[in-house]
Amino acid sequence: MSRVRALLCREPNAALEIAEIELPAPGPGEVRVRIAAAGVCHSDLSMVNGTLAAPYPLVLGHEAAGVVLEAGPGARVGVGAHVVLDWAPPCRTCWFCTHEQPWLCETGGVPAAQRGTVDGQPLHVTLGLGALAEEVVAPDSAVIEVPAALPFADAALLGCAVLTGTGAVHRTAGVRPGESVLVIGLGGVGLAAVMAARAAGADPVIAADLSEAKRELALAAGATHFLVSGDELSSGVRSLTGRRGADHALECVGRAAAIRAAWRATRRGGQVTVVGMGAKDDLLTLGALEIFHNARTLRASVYGSSDPDRDVPALAASVLDGTLDLAPLVTDRITLEQAPAAFTRMSRGEGARSIIQFP
Repeated sequence: MSRVRALLCREPNAALEIAEIELPAPGPGEVRVRIAAAGVCHSDLSMVNGTLAAPYPLVLGHEAAGVVLEAGPGARVGVGAHVVLDWAPPCRTCWFCTHEQPWLCETGGVPAAQRGTVDGQPLHVTLGLGALAEEVVAPDSAVIEVPAALPFADAALLGCAVLTGTGAVHRTAGVRPGESVLVIGLGGVGLAAVMAARAAGADPVIAADLSEAKRELALAAGATHFLVSGDELSSGVRSLTGRRGADHALECVGRAAAIRAAWRATRRGGQVTVVGMGAKDDLLTLGALEIFHNARTLRASVYGSSDPDRDVPALAASVLDGTLDLAPLVTDRITLEQAPAAFTRMSRGEGARSIIQFP
């Protein structure tokens, strides 16, 4: 049993607090990881505000990287390994895994798991990890080894924002050179999608957000144009795409209104990819005639349609060889004590990724 500090949410919409928790020793096939860097992701905020149902008390966090401190019997990753956490480890045996869709694994991506205690009471951890903590204990299938030369802050981003955003562009949407791309919502995932679209040779790459303050972030990530989301978004996109609309629109917010805006801004025969995770009661309405007439494709991208065991090492190699620069995604480097303020900024739509750096 180890005692560590973690960011805790005791109930929906409650004030976040730093609490001391107790984690069990790793069992067979499990590892204990010292967290070195962790990102503050919008999915964590959805756990806080009740958009996503979860049991409480809950340790937040799922996007992180660190070093293996202890390995249980039979663990495939050894002590000292630098690892990225994987919040949706595939089982490799279910129907989806054996049909080349591990991102839809029947056992992956559970909202929360019970692990350890706080104040003597059972504790739950976000997406089986609870990574906004000094340490985590997790199955060895939930960690991916990366080169020790990879900076921890970059490694942390690979586990969620970068894998999701780049995968949505390359693997789900299949963006090709010369195609036009619209990205709505410029958090960490949206900015990663902008970077991937530019790398894929898309032109134009149009970034949109409710906040004008995201303009410089979007341009730094590779957008050719920035538009403020609103009633005029569709006409603005059409003015940049020969009056047709975008070949691809990626919605990285997770709201019906934003999906509808992406749909309206896409050309006939184009593709709309929903990347953001929304609430189950936020309903989207489309007319039967407009679906037929516009011949657009509407689909979701779960975890970037990626296989983390394959794609995280490839992304790590791209960071190390200089072809993937993640600096535009990080707007704040903070301590664990500053994490509650980072959640407040994120709820206001400010900045991109806040990275917690642990001593």
